[in-house]
Amino acid sequence: MKVTVIGLGAGDLNQLPLGVYKLLTSVNKVYLRTKEHPVVSALTAEGVLFESFDTIYESHDQFAEVYEEISTLLLEKGKVENIVYAVPGHPLVAEKTVQLLIERADEYGVNLDFKGGQSFLDSMFQALRVDPVEGFTLLDGTDLKGSELVLTQHMIIGQVYDAFIASEVKLTLMDYLPDDYLVKIVTAAGSSEEVIKEVPLYELDHDLALTNLTSVYVPPVMNEEILYPTFPKLKEIIATLRGPNGCPWDKKQTHQSLKKYLIEEAYELIEAIEEDDIVHIIEELGDVLLQVMLHAQIGEDEGYFSIHDVIEGLSKKMVFRHPHVFGERAAEDVNEALRNWDEMKKQEKGEKTSSLLDGVPKSYPAMLRAEELQKRAAKVGFDWENIQPMWDKVFEEIKEFQLEAENNNDNRIIEFGDILFAFINIARYYQINPEEALHRTNTKFTNRFSYIEKKLDKNLEEASLEEMDRFWEEAKKKGY
Repeated sequence: MKVTVIGLGAGDLNQLPLGVYKLLTSVNKVYLRTKEHPVVSALTAEGVLFESFDTIYESHDQFAEVYEEISTLLLEKGKVENIVYAVPGHPLVAEKTVQLLIERADEYGVNLDFKGGQSFLDSMFQALRVDPVEGFTLLDGTDLKGSELVLTQHMIIGQVYDAFIASEVKLTLMDYLPDDYLVKIVTAAGSSEEVIKEVPLYELDHDLALTNLTSVYVPPVMNEEILYPTFPKLKEIIATLRGPNGCPWDKKQTHQSLKKYLIEEAYELIEAIEEDDIVHIIEELGDVLLQVMLHAQIGEDEGYFSIHDVIEGLSKKMVFRHPHVFGERAAEDVNEALRNWDEMKKQEKGEKTSSLLDGVPKSYPAMLRAEELQKRAAKVGFDWENIQPMWDKVFEEIKEFQLEAENNNDNRIIEFGDILFAFINIARYYQINPEEALHRTNTKFTNRFSYIEKKLDKNLEEASLEEMDRFWEEAKKKGY
């Protein structure tokens, strides 16, 4: 058995190919995805019998469910008889029900045949006087995603059936375009009923007559500043800075020369996070991203790698190390997710290391490296089961340091390090980040000392310890 899929074209009966017209007028009945099309009323007047699936739209909340039911009904009918199914435009352009038929036809043992139908795109290009060779993107208004938008090309968003879809399209576009950006609403392009209306983006869903023949046209963005939030524009800016006519400072940078800036920017970001300053966080995240982009551009300039290699590697790693999200494993809590991460990381690395501790970078700040070394050892059971032995170790190390310090021995440096290492073990037990803890103490000290400076009328060098200590206690009581 066979399902013949016919395209009704983008406009009125005058645009319908003669062969398609003869086929439609020669069959007993034609199934329609929707009867809302200029051709349908004209053919009905000529005696063609139609059965539409419009009522299915009313019984589902999601378009995906509508298309699924329509395709299933057609395939069930196509198993027992030859039927004709007609859709707006061209069957293979922006027609989800047809794509579902193609995917599932073999499963039902149904043959598919496609007949004519003018795509709405030709009429759109003609109505808008747009040359597609300049670059254009065709998008589905019922499932529009911001990641699909190409702001520098002509964008045609089809299937904007009603105000709800228009509203969703508007909100998606407004994440990337100014609210007053001019777009065009095109209905029945190329037919005698063609209507083109230019509106600011924020009015896209305001009291407009929208039908299944309505599309939205978004002109290419010419204003450079509108493109600033986009990744391609950022990459272009960085490439320009390091290009022949770029900035002398940017052009001379290397991976080595940029190391200190990455560290500085990371700490400034941490400070912004600590202050819970959203504006500052945005700015500092941008500065960290700048360092990533500069390193990637250097790699591209030298012919070794590009930002796309960096992104690809990161994407692969995230998918591979999260089998409980992208695979078939489960993770009921954070600990299980971390176990999955560690296991997949070992598989990813492949090679065996001589020590469990080899993977801890030596370039880490000493406090962070100490914490990570302890975590690695603890994973294989090299750890105390309760807190008391940890406290005992702290006091033991303090005594050893005191002895070495009083005797002014060179070994006192190592013994002092042992105290810090033991305290980091305590912090780990109580789930305290030692770096964050010391950072907060530094901030507290700075605030209290600044309070002393403000309270003292004389130079600090002239103040006694008792005076400074009195204001210190006062600052403490005030919560500094």
